[in-house]
Amino acid sequence: YPPFFNPEKKYPALLYCQGGPQSTVSQFWSYRWNFQMMAAGNCIVVAPNRRGTPSFGQEWVDQISGDYGGQNMQDYLSAIDALAEEPYVDADKLAAAGASYGGYSVFWLAGNHDKRFKAFISHCGIYDFYSMYGSTEEYFFVNHDYEGPFWKTPEPKSYTFSPHLFVKNWDTPILIISGANDFRIPYTQSLEAFNAAQLLGIPSRLLFFPDESHFVLKPQNSVLWQREFALWLETWLNAGQ
Repeated sequence: YPPFFNPEKKYPALLYCQGGPQSTVSQFWSYRWNFQMMAAGNCIVVAPNRRGTPSFGQEWVDQISGDYGGQNMQDYLSAIDALAEEPYVDADKLAAAGASYGGYSVFWLAGNHDKRFKAFISHCGIYDFYSMYGSTEEYFFVNHDYEGPFWKTPEPKSYTFSPHLFVKNWDTPILIISGANDFRIPYTQSLEAFNAAQLLGIPSRLLFFPDESHFVLKPQNSVLWQREFALWLETWLNAGQ
């Protein structure tokens, strides 16, 4: 909840999409993805333990592999729908943000959210599974989670969940962030997504760090990251008002 939360008021809400995807949602301290910092922008933050997050048994973790746009996305949509029903949430001011797999989640939601959201923030997300397969440095991972290359016969189901296949449905302002030294999910994924948003005439902004990798680690860059993150939500949700 935001500082000085008042249940008699209505607040914007932010759906946090966890990276990994097989990583735990926790309250560890960070000056990057910090739930208190996000909430301090006058937003309520919901961080679901969707399919694929550890701590709920191996079957729960394994379900996400090969099903990136499947059940775990329904977990996200169910979570934000449930939160939007609370009397202190402004259902017309919802946003989603995430990095890595969370950034992928944002790109996928951008084409499949049925106008739930008013703003998106994607950090180093996967936009195109096909070009991603040919450019990442982590092949053991994509071979496991994508179930192999796209030239297999039959083509793995995973590729049907590539966000670029749904880009024609994009209609929501989006902030896209990436670093030049990201070899896990190359920055070209973010450039592809940003170019698509621009060509579609969608309000969009690219925050590009020439000296960062998959993570923004330099202190001054982190300050800029936080400012841009907060400004985007303030602009499109009137958060902070």
